[in-house]
Amino acid sequence: MSVVWVLNGPNLGRLGSREPDVYGSVDYAGLVTVCQETGKELGFDVEVRQTDDEAELVGWLHAAADDAIPVVLNPAAFTHYSYAVRDACAQLRAPLIEVHISNPATRESFRHNSVIAGVATGTIAGFGINSYRLALAALARL
Repeated sequence: MSVVWVLNGPNLGRLGSREPDVYGSVDYAGLVTVCQETGKELGFDVEVRQTDDEAELVGWLHAAADDAIPVVLNPAAFTHYSYAVRDACAQLRAPLIEVHISNPATRESFRHNSVIAGVATGTIAGFGINSYRLALAALARL
């Protein structure tokens, strides 16, 4: 079974209580379950991680690069300004799917730019928690 990492950036551990009108009512544990169950259906062993720490996320991306592990990444706020996360993503040797629960293009103007998109295999946004399902399905087809 292939290993896939689903990595989540800041504030995603607060799903379910954080702006449910934007991010929905599924909590972080529910997101983990959705990702692991979807992965299992697709033949993946999915490991889900979340951090509010940019350095920790960069370290995980380095480890994924070293081991050629495919990544589904919701960089959250790091999407818009973290060149450190972007540069770590550029080192990946397996596919990278950038994912967002909401559609950043329909939100505040500072959210419209992604520094990650240019080094991602693809981006899926705006489908709620289903964005993760779609990202894992895309990996299965690559």
